[in-house]
Amino acid sequence: MTERLFLEDAYRREAPGEVIGLTEEGGIILDASLFYATSGGQPGDSGQLRWPGGAIEIATAVKGEGETIVLVPAEPKPLPYVGARVTQVLDWERRHRHMRVHTALHLLSVALPLPVTGGQISAGKGRLDFLMPEPPEDRDALEAMLNEFVARDLTVSESWITEAELDANPELVKTMSVQPPRGAGRIRLVRIGEGEGQIDLQPCGGTHVARTGEIGDLRLGKIENKGKQNRRVNLLVG
Repeated sequence: MTERLFLEDAYRREAPGEVIGLTEEGGIILDASLFYATSGGQPGDSGQLRWPGGAIEIATAVKGEGETIVLVPAEPKPLPYVGARVTQVLDWERRHRHMRVHTALHLLSVALPLPVTGGQISAGKGRLDFLMPEPPEDRDALEAMLNEFVARDLTVSESWITEAELDANPELVKTMSVQPPRGAGRIRLVRIGEGEGQIDLQPCGGTHVARTGEIGDLRLGKIENKGKQNRRVNLLVG
């Protein structure tokens, strides 16, 4: 199992690690990963591994067997040996853009309180697919609502509940296509706002900014028809 350092502190840019395995395809498994692994529509992180006498660029990270995270090198190069102590260096600007977009998509799910059937995150934009037979009547009002959430500079925090507690509160799950990961006995919740000012609470394993003010200006992109009941809403960040 790989410890997920990105869940402890999404703003951490460097961290030590120990190589505990190498895959047949040339991937690197560490005991603790600063790199987010591709899942839930969010791309895996990129960056670099450094160790005495060597370094390698990491193109992405993916989930491996047994709750491990596999770091995928950008090109074939000599790998660190199992047991080597390395320094993980994150491509911070790319990660931070993912954080801003991911949090912005949570705001979009508040502004459009409809079941989510899919989603995707990239470095400057994102999209959500909704169970929405008709497009929004007023694009300008929707965009203004999103930017009001940003301007309020709401706090973004996390908490944990048990799987049983989630089963007792199924309305917390907005996504129809991706269900919260189970098996660890607990589920991570991401909250936007506090107390009476809370606007969102949902299960999520991704990385987020600490306050909505970090997101920057939001603009609606295309709203596409993806079937009789589905609409894809594109969102441009910053």
